[in-house]
Amino acid sequence: MKTSEFYYDLPQELIAQHPLEDRTSSRLLVLDREEERIEHKNFANIIDHLNPGDAVVLNDSRVLPARLFGNRPGKEEKLEVLLLKRTEKNIWECLVRPGKKMKAGGKIEFGGGILKGTVLRIGEDGTRFIEFMFEGIFEEILDQLGEMPLPPYITEKLEDGERYQTVYSKNPGSAAAPTAGLHFDKKLIEKISDKGVKIVYLTLHVGLGTFRPVKVEDINDHIMHSEYYQISHEAAEAINGVKAAGGKIISVGTTSTRTLETIADENGMVSAGSGWTDIFIYPGYKFRLVDGLITNFHLPESTLMMLVSAFAGKETIMNAYKEAIENRYRFFSFGDSMFIK
Repeated sequence: MKTSEFYYDLPQELIAQHPLEDRTSSRLLVLDREEERIEHKNFANIIDHLNPGDAVVLNDSRVLPARLFGNRPGKEEKLEVLLLKRTEKNIWECLVRPGKKMKAGGKIEFGGGILKGTVLRIGEDGTRFIEFMFEGIFEEILDQLGEMPLPPYITEKLEDGERYQTVYSKNPGSAAAPTAGLHFDKKLIEKISDKGVKIVYLTLHVGLGTFRPVKVEDINDHIMHSEYYQISHEAAEAINGVKAAGGKIISVGTTSTRTLETIADENGMVSAGSGWTDIFIYPGYKFRLVDGLITNFHLPESTLMMLVSAFAGKETIMNAYKEAIENRYRFFSFGDSMFIK
């Protein structure tokens, strides 16, 4: 299967540059994958498509203010460092711009030396593995020095960094938001729970590799990035209970979906635990656990387009995207939403 099969042409003006004031007021395209039928709703209507005994699974990872600006000691030129993922206690895989300035052994400091780093090595794809030195708590230093790492297709300034966080974000570690969850507010979650739908949380720390277009023509040649996940005993028991009772597992976002499909056994049961997943879901994949998917509209030729195409069928998804464009839906991180049932 070719990467080019997942391309679509998107008018630039449909890329959402800012979040809506009311999180739940985004539009919702409801796609019935069996009947290949589309309805146009408001996201607040998602509750009408959830039934007592179902489970909604949310990713509670929190985005780090992972964009840092520093300089080499004694040099004035600014360097931008973007934290991708923690590989060891104080060692992070990072993107550095301009990268040619930071060779192995190179030093960098931030905030006048509040935070310092040394490049240990350079990855095959040009990333830098940087060991950081500091006094105190790393996350507190990031809050002081770092900026929210918005995707490059968002060119307008975000006034409130919390709008790039879900209202239930809890565990810091992501380089990008699990954006399907941005449509929920606390009131809507309470209403869904009051209806008898279980609200279940897991954690998957999102890396920027999630959003990058696939650069090989044959998707079988693509090397998937890995991301850290964690699921509690309580969450695993809740999911297994819903599945055993015949309820549906509704995954919020591709990140939750990848985690659930990683940990599910052949019978669709899950166990508590943590680890790294590099699961690559594309057409032909047989889903073990997920029955419904709440998701955003994704970049052309991305692994996320391939995942939703695996879930609903490639032609069905491409037709749905065509209709979304014709109806002027807002795309990508701050855009509108889709429910595939």
